[in-house]
Amino acid sequence: MTKINKNIAPFTFYTRFNLPELTGLTASNLVQLLRLIREVPGSSIYHHTHRFVEKHQYLSLESPNDFSGWVSNVLGEKTLGEKLNGIDTFGFSTIHDLRRALVETIEAYLKEHPEAKKRFADRDSLFHFIKSVSFILPMPYRVDSLESFERVLKRVSISSIFFHMYEARLRLERGTNDFSYWLETALLKKELGDRIAALDPYAFTLEGLRKKIINILENNKK
Repeated sequence: MTKINKNIAPFTFYTRFNLPELTGLTASNLVQLLRLIREVPGSSIYHHTHRFVEKHQYLSLESPNDFSGWVSNVLGEKTLGEKLNGIDTFGFSTIHDLRRALVETIEAYLKEHPEAKKRFADRDSLFHFIKSVSFILPMPYRVDSLESFERVLKRVSISSIFFHMYEARLRLERGTNDFSYWLETALLKKELGDRIAALDPYAFTLEGLRKKIINILENNKK
């Protein structure tokens, strides 16, 4: 067992398992989609804007969120689809703010294009709202130094990377990723934490993101 420095709050790595669950709510046009985006649990907004991150773990693909894909491909509202896809998901620190951005984008489009309210999806192409049910579990890794942090970061699962870099920041509304928060508050490495926080995790695969963070840590030694 690794001896922990009692003068430093250790970092515990967690992993998470995700279970998608149907909400039973469906939309057939933009009016219904807008209403339900306002009402569904935050875990559903999270699922439909982050599912692609885990789906494409090894290939860097520019994937739209589920809302933009459905609006473009099913309703044929490609302009709105581009606007929804252009929302900077990483620019929000809470689900509430992300939800509001989605709502305001659709509201503005419907105001400019009221005829879009009359376009309906057929029964086989409805938008089905799904929510993410997450199970968060601690891993047997607790670290108290940059060296041990880097060593463990190289071996943990990508599910752990996902939890600490994406989910903790947005869905749990911590404002920043767990790694940066610990580096700044426990090790007093604010500059290092800021460099990791400045990364756009949506520009990388999960493995690519791991390598980028490790590269930042290695360059810090020079």
